[in-house]
Amino acid sequence: MRLIVQVCLFIGLTPVMLFGQGEQLQVTQEGGEKRHSNHLINETSPYLLTHAHNPVDWYPWGEEAFEKAKQEKKLIFLSVGYSSCHWCHVMERESFEDEEIAEYLNKHYVCIKVDREERPDVDQVYMTAVQALTRRGGWPMSVFLHPDGRPFTGGSYFPARDGDREGLPGFLTIIKRMQMIWTDQPEVVQRQAAQVTQAVKAELEARIPRSLVPLTDEVLVKTVSSMSDDFDREWGGFGYSIANPNVPKFPTPGNLEFLLYRVLQLRAADNGDDVGVTELEMLTNQLDHMALGGIRDHLGGGFHRYSVDRFWHIPHFEKMLYDNGQLASIYAAAYKLTGKAEYKRVTEQLLSFVLREMTDPAGGFYSALDADSEGEEGKFYRWSREEIKKELTDQEYQLFAEIYGVTEEPNFEEHYYTLLLKRSIAEIARDRADPEDRLESRLVPIREKLLTVRSKRIRPLLDTKILASWNGLMIRGFADAGRLLGNDQSLAAGAKAAEFIMQNMRDDDGQLLHSFNKGEARFNAYLADYAYFIEGLNALHRATGNQKWLDYSRELMAQQLERFWDRSAHGFFFTASDHERLIARAKNPVDSVRPSGNSVSGQNLLYLYQVTGDEDYLEYARKTLDSVSGIMASSPAASPRMAILVNELLKLDAQQDK
Repeated sequence: MRLIVQVCLFIGLTPVMLFGQGEQLQVTQEGGEKRHSNHLINETSPYLLTHAHNPVDWYPWGEEAFEKAKQEKKLIFLSVGYSSCHWCHVMERESFEDEEIAEYLNKHYVCIKVDREERPDVDQVYMTAVQALTRRGGWPMSVFLHPDGRPFTGGSYFPARDGDREGLPGFLTIIKRMQMIWTDQPEVVQRQAAQVTQAVKAELEARIPRSLVPLTDEVLVKTVSSMSDDFDREWGGFGYSIANPNVPKFPTPGNLEFLLYRVLQLRAADNGDDVGVTELEMLTNQLDHMALGGIRDHLGGGFHRYSVDRFWHIPHFEKMLYDNGQLASIYAAAYKLTGKAEYKRVTEQLLSFVLREMTDPAGGFYSALDADSEGEEGKFYRWSREEIKKELTDQEYQLFAEIYGVTEEPNFEEHYYTLLLKRSIAEIARDRADPEDRLESRLVPIREKLLTVRSKRIRPLLDTKILASWNGLMIRGFADAGRLLGNDQSLAAGAKAAEFIMQNMRDDDGQLLHSFNKGEARFNAYLADYAYFIEGLNALHRATGNQKWLDYSRELMAQQLERFWDRSAHGFFFTASDHERLIARAKNPVDSVRPSGNSVSGQNLLYLYQVTGDEDYLEYARKTLDSVSGIMASSPAASPRMAILVNELLKLDAQQDK
């Protein structure tokens, strides 16, 4: 770390501040103006294609870029982002469309652009480097590499020039100073790259636990206790503290799934409704506040990615498929558990949104909707009071404004409203002495009228990548909702997406591929592709009993075990045995906004054992759990999906001992 600090100081930065001539470009004439085209022009990622006309001579990740850097002895500037990333768009406008900055980059660097959703392996490795350097991370990720690809320094967002944003150095200054180091002191870059690379390897390999610890049902008790300590009892959600009140709130579906499981497990064991109170209170508290808040799209359905405040009121407006897939399963199950009509409405509106706005005609599900439109975050979703009044009758406006808070002061950017509920429809109906279903029936046409108006606005960018992994989560959402709500349309949508992937996202050998867009499937699948998609297939099998889904699941599980299994330490690697070699081959046992591929795989293996009786599946499930037993013993809340597997295997052991 001493050398890292020295380099940061040399270029005039601190580690905290870091948080955050090439081939001639083709220039085309469009509308009387010159328009650049770079090496991204033939990519299929919508995010990369938005950069295909930057004056920066971007290359996609690949041998061509690295060979050029080696031959011309140039540093590599690696920029990683994704289509719905607000600050990625800001840095593009400020820096990557700036002719002076582009000219300097093209002369002195080889520039590589990566869509983190297409290449999560690249993102994981270099984000680990940035976090080692700065103790934080984020996107856009900006990393400076030795010509051989080893990172030596980096950060996140940078404004274009010094003084543009207080406290942050200018990107133009940074790239000039980096080039000066490379020219005058290349040995410093060499040493720094060696040290950072070693730190990355050590960090990623440290995530591969090797200690085998016997686990008991104490894991579940500790998981609940840890979650309870981290829970915001007033507004729901995890991670809030008085000392740090401005931390964004994410839905954390893994925690919610664990709480659901725990309540159902306790009630089944006790045969009563008065157990699991703590778990049920945490579950319903968060689900209720999310359903009320602006993180939920009250007109169009579905959920935005996270809330920027404690109260779930103001979202960061992008919509991600993976959130909505997981939340569909959770709200449907919570409705079955509690009978709350609002949970059913949330589920149905979410699924309607996905079918309307995020479904390819062939059946696959798109990845994301951007937060920005017309260069402004949230512009597509916000409303002024005058806009709402204009579109509604006086009677409609009076009802809608009262229920959705439009009579109060604007809550977004001083003049606008993010629509939200202060109380549930059920509570409002009780106060009005109006049946809940009748009040909801009056609101439906009002919301539809406003949704029709909103749909005519300039829309945010739709990322039309179809990812096998995220589709698996959404397929499970449709399958679970279809099973729990008795909705055949949902089952059909999930089945169509599953068939799309099986028919269009496999190579000539039948191996799963990661991403599909513009009629082309690309990239070797990652562990999450197999794990999440198999889980979706298992959910379809559970919902329908159709043998086809089980056959598909077993076929893909055989591939996963062959290509991802760690034969020495057990568990699954993030990349397959035949994948491109990066700095390190990682495992990730921790659930985050998306579950760990290992925890989902363990549950998949157990399901396959339960429905087939094949003992091999059970043995692999046990070994998958054993591979993370050290982490589960010390920090079980780090992987709530794995905590579920712990309990299921303990129950199975108890049954077999009888």
